[in-house]
Amino acid sequence: MTDRPPVRVVCVTYQPGPELAEFAASLRTATTAQVELVVVDNGEDHEVARQVADEYGARLVLPGRNLGYGAAANLGARGATQPWLVVANHDVVWHEGSLDVLLDAAGARPDVGAAGPALLNPDGSRYPSARALPSLSVGAGHALLVHVWPGNPWTRRYRVDQEGAGEVGAGEVGADDAPAGSVAETPDAALRNRPAGWLSGACLLLRREAFEALGGFDESYFMFFEDVDLGNRLGKAGWTNLYVPAARVTHVQGVSWRDRPAPMIRAHHASARRYLSRRYGRWYQAPLRLALRAGLTVREAVEVRRATPRA
Repeated sequence: MTDRPPVRVVCVTYQPGPELAEFAASLRTATTAQVELVVVDNGEDHEVARQVADEYGARLVLPGRNLGYGAAANLGARGATQPWLVVANHDVVWHEGSLDVLLDAAGARPDVGAAGPALLNPDGSRYPSARALPSLSVGAGHALLVHVWPGNPWTRRYRVDQEGAGEVGAGEVGADDAPAGSVAETPDAALRNRPAGWLSGACLLLRREAFEALGGFDESYFMFFEDVDLGNRLGKAGWTNLYVPAARVTHVQGVSWRDRPAPMIRAHHASARRYLSRRYGRWYQAPLRLALRAGLTVREAVEVRRATPRA
C-alpha cells in the first residue's frame, strides 16, 4: 500500500518498436502509486501497441489517424479522475522510483501545475529539458552559437536546468537543438528543484486540475512547441513549472523518425513560426514577425540539408 495519490500515465506512440515494452516495464518500478496506463497509438500498424497493452494491462486508444502529440495526449487524458497525469513519449525508460520523486516534489507544493524530471541521453549525459520561455533578449546569441559554442552565456541563461529560471531565452526556435553531452553544474545545483518557464513534454507530470482548466495542450501544434505553449499558459494562470532533477528518466530521442528527419525538422519549424507569431502578434510587431519567419526559414533549410545524407 502507498499514501501516494493515483496517477494516469498517457503514453503517446507512433510506429513503436521494443522501446514501448521497455517503457511499460520500467514504469512498474518507477512508483508505488496506483497507475492507469493509457497508450495512444497514432500509427497505422498497432501490433506492437496491442501486445504491450495486453502484457502490461494498459488501455489502448486508437485515434484512426495521426493526431499529433498534443491532441493524442489530450485524448488519452480525457475522462481521467486521478489528481495527477503523466504525458510521455514511448521511448522513455523510467529509473527506479523516479515517478515517486516527481509525485512527492509536486505534491509538496500546491502551486505546482507541472513537474519534469531530468532527461538523460542513452550515454548518461543530460539533455536540457527545463528552459526559460522564448523571448528576444538573448535568443540571437543562443540560436547562433549553441552548435559552435554550447557553453556560451546566452545558452546558459536560457537553460533552467543549468543555472536558473526566468524569461531569458530569446529567439529559441526549438526544443531539440541541443548537442548531446553533459551540462556542467555543481552537485548542489544538480539536485535542487527550481521553477522553469517550460518543461519538456517528453516526460511531464501534470496536476489534472490545472491541465483541464487550461483545456490541455493546444492542438494547433501538431508536434513540438505544445509543451512550450502549455508551460507559458500554466505560468500565466499562476501555476509553477517545477524542474525536479533528482527524478531521472532516459530518453532515446527520435526512434520513430530517425531515418526520416526532414519531415520532423519542417514540423518543428512550422510550430516555431506559429508560436513566435502568436507571441509577437501585435500590429506594430509585423516587421519583427517577418524577420523571425525569414530567419526560421533559413534555419530550417540549413537543418534539413545538414540532416539529409548525401548520395
